[in-house]
Amino acid sequence: MRIEKLVLFDLDGTILWTNGAGRTAIREALIDEMGTAGPIDSYSFAGKTDPQIVRDLLMAAGHPHADSDSHVARVCRRYEELLRSELAVSSRDLRVYVGVEELLAALTARADTVVGLLTGNLEEGAALKLEAVGIDMKQFRVGAFGSDASDRAALPAIAAERAAPLMGWVPHGDNVVIVGDTPADVTCGREIRARAIAVATGPYDIDQLAAAGPYAVFRDLADTAQVIEAIYR
Repeated sequence: MRIEKLVLFDLDGTILWTNGAGRTAIREALIDEMGTAGPIDSYSFAGKTDPQIVRDLLMAAGHPHADSDSHVARVCRRYEELLRSELAVSSRDLRVYVGVEELLAALTARADTVVGLLTGNLEEGAALKLEAVGIDMKQFRVGAFGSDASDRAALPAIAAERAAPLMGWVPHGDNVVIVGDTPADVTCGREIRARAIAVATGPYDIDQLAAAGPYAVFRDLADTAQVIEAIYR
């Protein structure tokens, strides 16, 4: 059977919620490595890659090394070290969003589909978050991460190239579906003409997501059959 679909999921706000673990770890990493976290309390992480977040906060703080790739990488490495302990805090309310596990099970069971991740998280950070909520990262057969590119718009093409050995061709257009909770998830795949499905489980409501132009938008992923119908429509 020819594999026809590449379905790429965002992580935070779409699959899971870590109740501030990532923000806390980035704050501490910035302070440890750069001496400042910048205006982190008023800064939105939604739709951004981890390296972009670090760079933006350093620039906003006027840090002299804000444009230094090596300094951003230092913060990211420290962030990964701190994230594990933040996720292990017993009082932290981690959760998987409603319907996610059922949807993943239905999609991974299909012979015509490759399921992957498309997230601004560093690859190691994504693995730690999935492990913390009990989701097996191995079910995502490909991935594109913030550690691959700081520009989120570059990630869909990376994921498609990585899916090519599994699919026998480089998927594009309607054969690539991106599921995410921010306008950036909706727009990032336009260069390869990917189809976007938005879900309002993150910081944006249905109207805000609809304004970005997704193929479909849902309040959550609870209705597995309805979401699958939109993916394969």
